[in-house]
Amino acid sequence: MTLIILLLAVLLLVVLITAVKLHPFIAFLMVCILTGLSRGMEVGKIIGSVQKGIGDLMGSLLIILCTGAMLGKLVADSGAANKIASGLIRAFGIKHIQWALVLTAFIVGIPLFYGVGFVLLVPLVIAVADKYKLPAVYLGLPTLAALSVTHGYLPPHPSPVALSEQFHADMGMTLLYGMMIVIPAIIIAGPVFSVTLKKYTSKPLAVFTNQTVPEDKQPGMLSSLLAAFLPVLFIAADTIVKITIPQKNTFTAIIHILGEPSVAMLLSLLIAIYTLGIKQGKKIKTIMTPMGDAVKDISPILLIIAGAGALKQVLMDSGISTELIQPLTNLSLHPLLLAWGISAIIRVSIGSATVAGLTTAGIVAPMIASSGVNPSLMVLATGAGSLMFSHVNDPGFWMFKEYFNLTVKETIKTWSIMETIVSVVGLIGVFIINYFL
Repeated sequence: MTLIILLLAVLLLVVLITAVKLHPFIAFLMVCILTGLSRGMEVGKIIGSVQKGIGDLMGSLLIILCTGAMLGKLVADSGAANKIASGLIRAFGIKHIQWALVLTAFIVGIPLFYGVGFVLLVPLVIAVADKYKLPAVYLGLPTLAALSVTHGYLPPHPSPVALSEQFHADMGMTLLYGMMIVIPAIIIAGPVFSVTLKKYTSKPLAVFTNQTVPEDKQPGMLSSLLAAFLPVLFIAADTIVKITIPQKNTFTAIIHILGEPSVAMLLSLLIAIYTLGIKQGKKIKTIMTPMGDAVKDISPILLIIAGAGALKQVLMDSGISTELIQPLTNLSLHPLLLAWGISAIIRVSIGSATVAGLTTAGIVAPMIASSGVNPSLMVLATGAGSLMFSHVNDPGFWMFKEYFNLTVKETIKTWSIMETIVSVVGLIGVFIINYFL
């Protein structure tokens, strides 16, 4: 009966989001209330669970996600991303221009939220393709593969950060293992897969090109790279110190403070405000306005995460999570495969990677303690599943189709296959790392 209630809850969530077209946050709240009532919970206790779930999850994530959005907006608007791209294209040359764009997407994709990265990088790809007379899809899909991988696997992006919190995983280790997985995933789903894409020669729509920041007004290469990578450097340094220097001293204490994700993001943002803004002659008010807009842009993501936190807490307080541990264990599926599979099913059904990942976390998180699986690998397996086969119910599918002027069939044969490769390679990578742990 417990499993039936859970399945009906997930099905209702899918229907409310896809068929009824409700905002995911409203859908989550409705499913929370109905799930609690079906388990005999009092309305007051259901509301208490919803509030606790939202508070517990958002309390630890709000700083990271909001500062991350601000940093990404600053990197985009200052011209830092274009500076990185131009420098890499010059360094790699025309022969390896695809690799230059992939590396650009990977670097700027770390601080940029996916939607921002997409609308920033695709016009750049289109401009480069036109300049060097290359098929836009051939250059664009590998670039977006790198962007998709950072979005699905690496902190400080919303889903990996929220999953790390739900699974009680160390964010630094998640980042370290994620880096091991994203490199082969990007190579296989990007440059390797792209050898089949040269036949797609449709001209991208000119309306999607945009004006870039003039080169003389762009920040320097060092400042641009530092702004994009500094959060990762802080968090990675903390992880390395934890592994190599177990004893506590002043040095390790300082590194641990700097590597705390909230501190790392805030400090990186403050440094970027100076290097990408004030140092370039901009006034504080001019810098702050678009940064405020960036927070508005991610508000739907924040609401989805909040709704997922509420559902997780209702599943726990109603006893569903506890009762499901044994039946799920009896499926004889490895927990990593189970997390990937559930996440993939929800992703294909709903279209939202964030909803898929966080809904899965609420279902499988209670298994971690009894299974002994590394929580960071559970984060990555769930994230991999959440990227599975993007199709017509995913806004990203339509963005790619329209930007590159493709048919629905062509988009499925390019975009959807690329996302599937990213997902499957991620799962394989997780199992390989798990084997050596």
